Amino acid sequence: MDWDDLRHFSAFATHGSLSRAAQTLGVEHATVSRRIAAMEAHLGVRLVDRRGRRLMLTPDGERIAAMAEGMGRDVAAIERTAAGARAELGGTITVSAPPAFAAARLVAPLAALRQHHPGLGIRLVGESRSAALDKREADIAIRLSRPEQGEFTITRLGTMAFRLYASPAYLAATPDAKWTFIGYDGPMASAPQQVKLREIAAGRPVAFTASTTEIQLAAVRAGAGIAMLPEFVAEDDASLVCVNAKDPAFRREIWLAVHSDMKAAPGIRLAIEALKAGLTR
Repeated sequence: MDWDDLRHFSAFATHGSLSRAAQTLGVEHATVSRRIAAMEAHLGVRLVDRRGRRLMLTPDGERIAAMAEGMGRDVAAIERTAAGARAELGGTITVSAPPAFAAARLVAPLAALRQHHPGLGIRLVGESRSAALDKREADIAIRLSRPEQGEFTITRLGTMAFRLYASPAYLAATPDAKWTFIGYDGPMASAPQQVKLREIAAGRPVAFTASTTEIQLAAVRAGAGIAMLPEFVAEDDASLVCVNAKDPAFRREIWLAVHSDMKAAPGIRLAIEALKAGLTR
C-alpha cells in the first residue's frame, strides 16, 4: 500500500470534505480525490459513497478510517520523538496563534530569533482555532484558553486586556440607549469576550458581525458601532475612543503550549524563550 494514499484518506475522514482535507494537507482537492481512488483500487473496496451531493464514508471506509486514525497518531508520535531528540539547530518551527496577536506581539521576537539563528525557519500561522499539537499541525501554540487535555507542557504568558472602543463621531451622534455593537460570528461568537460584550449590550443589538479582529477594528473606524477589542490593537489608535476607560478591563489569560515530546528540541526551546522574553518586554 502507498502510505501517502492512506494519509490523504485519513485527512478526508477526519475533516469530512475534500476541500478541508486538501487545506489541511496543503494540496489541491483533486489530489485528495485521486489518492482516495488509488487506495480503493489497491484494496478493491469502496471507501467513499459518491452518490449524493456530500461525500460520505461507506461502512468499510469507516472501519478503515478508525484504524488509519490510530496509525496517524503513532506516526505523529514518532515524528515528535525524533524532532525532540535531534540536537542540531535547524528546520522549521511552526507557531500557531490568534491572528491579531501574532501580528502585533509575536513577529518581532521571532524575527529577532531568526537573526541570531539563521539556520532556523519560522512559520507563524494566525488562526482562531486551536492547532492540534499532537498531530504536529504546530510545534508551539499560543492560546487564550488553557489546554485541559493532552500531553502538553503549558506556560502562562500573561493576560490580554479587552475594552470597548468606538469612533468619536459615532459616540457624538448616538445616545447610550441607541448604541449598537460589533462582534464575532461563527465559532468565535461564544468567545468569553463576546459573552461579556453581550452582557454589556444588555439587549441592545449586535448589529455588525465579523470573523476577525482586524475587520471589527475597521468597522469601528467606519462608525458601525462599538466593539470589544484587545487593548494592543486599539490603545494607540487616535481615531478611536475607549468607551469604558474608567472600568476594569476584561481580561483573558495567554497560554503557551508545546507537546512534552518536543519541549527539549533546541529550536523549540529557543523559540519558547524568545516568545517569553518578547512578551515580557
